Amino acid sequence: MITRGPKLNIRKDYKKLMKQYYIKAKYARWLGKKVAWLTSGAPVELVYAMGAIPVYPENHGAICGATKMATDLCRTAESAGYSQDLCSYMRNDIGSSLSGKSPIGGLPRPDFLVCCNNICGTVVKWFQIQSRYYNVPLFIIDTPYIHQSTAPHAVEYVKSQLEEFISFLEKQIRKKFRLPTFIRVMQHAHEGMSLWRDILYLNRHRPAPMTCFDAFVNLAPIVTMRGTKKMNSFYRKLKAELEQRIEQGFGAISEERFRLLWDNIPIWYEMRGLAEQFTSHGANLVADTYTTAWALGELDNDRPLESLAETYTNVYLNQGVGLMTENFIRLMDEFSVDGFVMHSNRSCKPYSLGQYDMKRMVSKKTGKPGLIIEADMTDSRMYFDAQTRTKIAAFIEML
Repeated sequence: MITRGPKLNIRKDYKKLMKQYYIKAKYARWLGKKVAWLTSGAPVELVYAMGAIPVYPENHGAICGATKMATDLCRTAESAGYSQDLCSYMRNDIGSSLSGKSPIGGLPRPDFLVCCNNICGTVVKWFQIQSRYYNVPLFIIDTPYIHQSTAPHAVEYVKSQLEEFISFLEKQIRKKFRLPTFIRVMQHAHEGMSLWRDILYLNRHRPAPMTCFDAFVNLAPIVTMRGTKKMNSFYRKLKAELEQRIEQGFGAISEERFRLLWDNIPIWYEMRGLAEQFTSHGANLVADTYTTAWALGELDNDRPLESLAETYTNVYLNQGVGLMTENFIRLMDEFSVDGFVMHSNRSCKPYSLGQYDMKRMVSKKTGKPGLIIEADMTDSRMYFDAQTRTKIAAFIEML
């Protein structure tokens, strides 16, 4: 019988790190700090450089999904008039604000909101709604869509908005922007991105020392704490543990018969079940497009704002299907996978639209099969377990 390997020891450090992060955010006013709600694609480095505490409603949505509270919160939002077709992260957030319910006691009230549309268009309306609900200012950063390549004028356009964003932060926080502090945060962020990239790339080893489900869990620090020493310390420890596993010959599963690539956001409420299903067939999901998104880009202290603009303009979801397909195939080659699994995510339209075309193109170019699982990242009403198990079993037989 094929089983999962021992759990990562780092999980204790992870729980401690994230607990400290949320406690600091909840008691921000006692610490004399401002709280900023950010979208996951917003430039957090500038927020940290100004001394504010960033909080992510999307991360909170993932926690709600993993703890199986999401469906009830979604229903609360739907009863207030929000369609079930809308993003479940958004419905989680609005439902939590309206009901006061949350697995972590709710998010701290924001002093201002920051939205970047490089991940989707829904976040703009979502943050406008919450800006009105909490009666706080909102800053929106617009990133041009990248069809083929990044034009210099597009980077300059985003850079000019970052300069405006700095002025906005100075007004909200009542503090002057200091370039040396920003450069220091950028150095930490660059190191963190490099560490995260190294961690993910350790899975090129056969057998892989972790699964993409491990990566999904340990992603939170690179999203919420990018630019901090604490995040880098955590990732150095995680990297060392994975390297030790490789030296000792330990794999994430007891027998790695197949290597697979995952596409899209995790199905948070079913992660354990999916991990067990794939493991039972000897299949390890060794890479994914989701966590890799935070390992892309290069931050340059000689051109800090320009490199920041380039990084946030070129995020995975801000690219055309052609570029996404190229990156997808590159990941398949780098991690030597035998096939791929796509989560057709009802909530995330930018991530899911075009997947059926991508599946055909990728299989045609690589000769490797793909599987599409239809679900939702946090709303379990969209997931059908028996059907999914049957599809996974049939797919594994094709490998």
